Amino acid sequence: MTDLSYQLYSSREFPPLDDTLKMLAGIGYKQVEGFGGLYEDLPALSAALKTSGLTMPSGHFGIDMLEDEPDRVLEIAGTVGMKAIFCPHLQEELRPQNSEGWRAFGQRLQDIGATFRDNGCIFGWHNHEFEFRKLSDGNLPMDEIFKGGPELSWEADLAWIVRGGGDPLDWIARHGDRITAVHIKDTAPAGECEDEDGWADVGRGTMDWKALLNALNGTPARYFILEHDKPSDDERFAKRSFAGVRSLMGA
Repeated sequence: MTDLSYQLYSSREFPPLDDTLKMLAGIGYKQVEGFGGLYEDLPALSAALKTSGLTMPSGHFGIDMLEDEPDRVLEIAGTVGMKAIFCPHLQEELRPQNSEGWRAFGQRLQDIGATFRDNGCIFGWHNHEFEFRKLSDGNLPMDEIFKGGPELSWEADLAWIVRGGGDPLDWIARHGDRITAVHIKDTAPAGECEDEDGWADVGRGTMDWKALLNALNGTPARYFILEHDKPSDDERFAKRSFAGVRSLMGA
């Protein structure tokens, strides 16, 4: 049974962190994924992880920090035992408008990742929905990113692919060899869970996670991270989703 992880962004509105980690450990999680502000007090983060018994093998870092402060990123990764580093987003005003621009962005990520790969870390891109919306020439930003970054790993957020109009099974089939981590999340039926931005607890939405997990068996994916972008109750989401995914995985 693969240890399931939890993206702590899901609980950003439910502090303090110590209570969140205790809650997750009690449910049965073994791992968590870090993001942004959690790294500001690194000794406190490290201590909280040790107290809870949870590990943090993967984390998100903004592109500015990755590019301008790689030594700090490596310090954080080394302190908490992180093995996989992902760039998770690009602000709308900074996004290229054509295929050439997205290929150049992929090359930029490729270059940024060299330092982390040289230090034994996985480095890659975490997608949202905008990478799957066609450009004026009919190409998709995600394909162009991969063309520009041949060594980029991929943390595949399959629910965002659906929101972008793509077919996650097709993307797994075509680019599964890049996938080292997966965000497991679910989309609610139309008109439901509107107070939660249309996301659902895993197994209670529209995503066919049984088929998706079966497809992922043929990839290098090693980190399976549960996430909800706006839960009204993070403990409810964490419990229901953990139980649902374990059942699908045959635990």
